[in-house]
Amino acid sequence: QLQASGGGLVQAGGSLRLSCAASGRLFSTCAMGWFRQAPGKEREFVAAISWSGSTTLYADSVQGRFTISRDNGKNTVYLQMNSLKPEDAAIYYCAADRTSVRVGIRGDEYDYWGQGTLVTVSS
Repeated sequence: QLQASGGGLVQAGGSLRLSCAASGRLFSTCAMGWFRQAPGKEREFVAAISWSGSTTLYADSVQGRFTISRDNGKNTVYLQMNSLKPEDAAIYYCAADRTSVRVGIRGDEYDYWGQGTLVTVSS
């Protein structure tokens, strides 16, 4: 089970840190990803991290502004979002991939999904 939190309302240029807490012993062997979906748009990849944290991937739209990290001791993955823009507003979902050998950017590569947390960015 994945529980995302940390969303909220922030002004453009501000920051938020999302957290995704996982239950179960498999977290430390799962690659983790963040996706987002804005109203009227399809879900899109944001960032992903390997089980060890040694590999990270980012969408071009967030590269340099967002940072994904994880703490396997706390079964938690984070998404630090800086310099937020109105176009970053969306529901953000965390996801877990049981296949530890890859870091996926497609939603169908992930097996478990959290419930989402809403990020609103005012201009």
